[in-house]
Amino acid sequence: MFRIEERIRFSDIDGMGHVNNAVFMSYMETARTEYYMELTGRRTLQEMEFILARIACDFESPLLLGETVVVEVWPTRIGNTSFDVAYRLTEKTSGRLIAKGDSVQVAYDYRRRTKIPIPPDLRRRLEAEMASGGPQ
Repeated sequence: MFRIEERIRFSDIDGMGHVNNAVFMSYMETARTEYYMELTGRRTLQEMEFILARIACDFESPLLLGETVVVEVWPTRIGNTSFDVAYRLTEKTSGRLIAKGDSVQVAYDYRRRTKIPIPPDLRRRLEAEMASGGPQ
């Protein structure tokens, strides 16, 4: 399973003293993008083959300044033109569950501005990832 760590920045905190809900989407975006680039060997945003269609997040526990969030991401479904990934966010030191989420990505041709079938190479890589399972 792919994972990244993010140290909480002062700018992530809202007036309530914890990480603002919108920032969680940025953590998930960073994990999703880095996961895709590692999975496919892509190095630039111009090489992206998908567009985000849906994202959801369930908040479980506040995340505070000085903590580090671990964001894990793994594929959960592969369709003809779309695939789903799941996210688990935990606090690094305590292992406390911070949030869970999922998103739908659609294979996309940016030049033609239309969805396309998932490219065969990406499908193979996602299938191999799914076969290795999600979080333990």
